[in-house]
Amino acid sequence: MDTATRLRQTVISWAAGDADTPAPAQAGAARALAAELSLRTVVLVEGVSDRAAVEALAERRGRTLSAEGVVVVPLGGATSITRYLRLLGPHGLDARPAGLCDAAEEHFFRQGLERTGFGAARTPGDLAALGFFTCRADLEDELIRALGADGVQQVVDDQGDLRTFRIFQRQPAQRERPVEAQLRRFMGTIGGRKEHYARALADALDLARLPEPLDGLLSHI
Repeated sequence: MDTATRLRQTVISWAAGDADTPAPAQAGAARALAAELSLRTVVLVEGVSDRAAVEALAERRGRTLSAEGVVVVPLGGATSITRYLRLLGPHGLDARPAGLCDAAEEHFFRQGLERTGFGAARTPGDLAALGFFTCRADLEDELIRALGADGVQQVVDDQGDLRTFRIFQRQPAQRERPVEAQLRRFMGTIGGRKEHYARALADALDLARLPEPLDGLLSHI
């Protein structure tokens, strides 16, 4: 297991406890790993699919985030943002935060940044200045709009799932929905599929036309 993975797992374990009184062993281990990695930035994203897309696009741009002192950490839900941000402050890892959030969860990120002293953000522009970028709905929505329905279905075909998707489209709850909505729902129907397709769709994107939140985040970090 590499240092970045160990640090990510340690931070997640640390955040699962009481962030106001962190366990000394977890705090010490996290700080030691951060020093080993020369950590400078922790990218906080809502889930593992967001992490997969960010890392895939960084790789396609010829970057190795861990070598740059950057680690992407999934929160497991936006409501955890304040807890994680506390771990990055001067009494924790003393690292710069950045991240992605869904539009519906943006207020959690704004509150968390202000409560932990990283800055006030009243607008999406304020959030971007602090290193946090907002997806209109969520990551999958951004990727599907960027590639278009035909482009996404080509990726689904390439992954060997097109027949399964066609069967899914015939379900009563899906028949009247736009194909974009069907694709978005399809990716969340089986555990691990969202993460798999986040990477597959990121690999299919035109690097010169990335979704704005992803492009902004990668440029910031």
